[in-house]
Formats: sequence, structure tokens, C-alpha cells
Amino acid sequence: MTSANNGPMAGTRVVDLTRILAGPFCAMMLGDMGAEIIKVEPPGTGDDTRGWGPPFAAGEAAYFLGINRNKRSMTLNMAVAPGQKILAGLIEKADVLIDNFKLGTLEKWGFNDAWFEKHAPRVIRCSITGYGKTGPKAALPGYDFILQAESGLMSICGEPDGTPTKYGVAIVDVCTGMLACNSILAALNARARTGKGQKVEVSLYESSLAMLVNVASNVLVSGKGGGRFGNGHPSIVPYTTYKAKDAMIALAVGNDNQFARTAEVLGHAEWAQDERFKLNRARVENRVTIDGLIETALKADTADAWVGKLKAAGVPCGKINTVAGALADPHTEARKMVETVEHPTIGALKMLGIPFKFSDTECSVRMPPPLLGQHTDEVLEKELGLDAQSIAKLRAEKVI
Repeated sequence: MTSANNGPMAGTRVVDLTRILAGPFCAMMLGDMGAEIIKVEPPGTGDDTRGWGPPFAAGEAAYFLGINRNKRSMTLNMAVAPGQKILAGLIEKADVLIDNFKLGTLEKWGFNDAWFEKHAPRVIRCSITGYGKTGPKAALPGYDFILQAESGLMSICGEPDGTPTKYGVAIVDVCTGMLACNSILAALNARARTGKGQKVEVSLYESSLAMLVNVASNVLVSGKGGGRFGNGHPSIVPYTTYKAKDAMIALAVGNDNQFARTAEVLGHAEWAQDERFKLNRARVENRVTIDGLIETALKADTADAWVGKLKAAGVPCGKINTVAGALADPHTEARKMVETVEHPTIGALKMLGIPFKFSDTECSVRMPPPLLGQHTDEVLEKELGLDAQSIAKLRAEKVI
């Protein structure tokens, strides 16, 4: 952890009104890039994920800790007039506002287009919703699990003869957070040209559909529904997991040359001349046969041995790891993808590192995930100029 900030977004002020995952993840990425993030939370409870556990560390939920570094936390009751006045002051000083409220919440509090045009015309307003602001589902709240179901993502995950299955992480929330971050950066770039802020809208629904990429394209082109292939690929074979003598490996043979090398390593060079397997389109039609032959061959040796031989031949493959194993991998350490930060109550806290690196404007972890309301007084005093007496009055009135 460092106190220096030379990140590409240094000097950019972000007011983060979001909770759960998509919004906080978006804000954290901006913070990792150097933006100054003020996380505004409800007094008493804070972000819902503060209570999502176990595991907990010194009373702090691991879920919350994983997506809220590089932020200052202040508590604020935004549903009352004094809280709205404070929020207005924060927005007026900000470059970016991120929210994931239900449709119409900010407008109900007086923060409509006319207000922004008059008081904060340069602010980028990013709204993360479940289904967007128009359409028959616009008023519905959005939940990652439900969107995985409704978008068709679950229908393509799982074994062919099994049930539709969700991803192991809240993947729609994660991708929505990434898209929101990208969109904010683009809007800031546009502001540099025009001098004006604008509204940015990102929804879980549209993100989940966008995530279907080639599968959606296959359906749109062929008119046929996307099916489940387990760990396999609908258009590439062999591209799945196989059991070696002692463990599972993943094999991703992307072209016919790689298949020929795979066949040779496995001791069956003749497969590359077999009309059933010579070309990828033929292998797709005969996937059950070739997958069976490959699995039989792999049982002759250990996963580590096969991975070594296949990689030496330029065949994409890897032993299936655990999360703990991946985090302990020497390459993870080399890429600084696990960092230790000093937390005010936990002490030394391990967390994931920053997945993007800049050559000149270094991204950094400068602040640990905050305690609830840890910076309320600091923000009110330094950002809005309130004195101790005014802050005490707000606290007594349960505004903060």
C-alpha cells in the first residue's frame, strides 16, 4: 500500500452512491486508477455487503472488503432535506456520480435533469439499473442470479443432460461494473472535447445479453437455440476438460495444426489424418468419439506430465486449479495480484491486486476498505467546509 497517487485518473472526483457489487466494483476500479472516491452509505447499516458473510475479519465482511478499497466512507441519510443538501454539495464538486437506485429515486429527491443543468453541468451521471430506464421491465429491480436466468446465460451453463447452472461468481454484476467503468471513462473523454457532462446508462439486463457474444450470434444466424456443452465449446473440438491418471486438465485446441500436435503428443498421430477428426468442423460433428479417445489416452499418465508435454508442443492446456492454488501460484506473486494492506481494525489484510498496469501513471492501492462512516467528519469538514458544531448537529439529528 502506498500514499502516492500518480494514477491515470488522479484528480478525478467520484461520488459513489452504489451498493452490493456492480457499482462498488466500478467505483473501485476508478479508485485503483487514481480517482478520489467518496462512498456514501446509509447511517447505521451501510452497504448491504457489510453484513454478507461469513467469512468476517474483525467484524468486517470479506465480500465488502474485496470491492471497496481506495474509497472514503461517509454516512448520510439522503431521504431527508438536510441530507439532500449535503449530497448536492458533494455532487457540485464532483466529476462523476454513480448510483444504482431504483428508477426515479434521485429525481424524487430533486436531482433531475434541470438541477444538473443548473448546478452540475459537467458531472458524468452513471446510472446502473436492472433493466434500463425504458421498456416493459424498466421498473423492476435487478439481481445477478435472476438476470443469469432470464438472459439465457444459465441455459448454456452446465452438463448437457443436467440442469441450467449459474456461474460461480456474480458474473453479470462484475461485467456490468466493468462496462460502467468503461462508459464513464468514455464520457469523461467526451467532456474533455465538449465541456459538458452527460448521462450514462448501464443495466444488468443489457450487460447479460452482451455477454452472450458468439452464442447469441450463433442463434441469430442459425435460428437454433444455444445448448449446454458442459465444459466444452459449441464450435471448437477438442475444447473441454479431461481426466488424466490423477487429476483433471483443460485442453483448448483452437485450430487443426494444434490438433495434429495434440494427437502426436498423445501417441496417436493418425488422428490428424482421420477424416472424422482432420478438420475442426468434422471434430465438432464427432465430438463424443474424439473426446472419448483423448480421455482414454490421457489416463496413461499424470496431469502434470501431460500438461508439460502438451505445452512444450505449443498446445494450450492447463491443470484445473483451486482458487487457493491460483492465489498461491508464483505467477500471481510475480504479477502482484495479491497485495497486503493495513486495515484499521483487521491489521494486515490480503486482497486481490490490480489487474491493469500502466507504464507511466501507476495504479495503486492507497487506502484499505473503509469502516462504515470512517471519513464522514473529514469529508464534511474538508470538502464542504462544515465546522464541528454543524457536524455534531447533523449527527444528533441522525442525518449522518
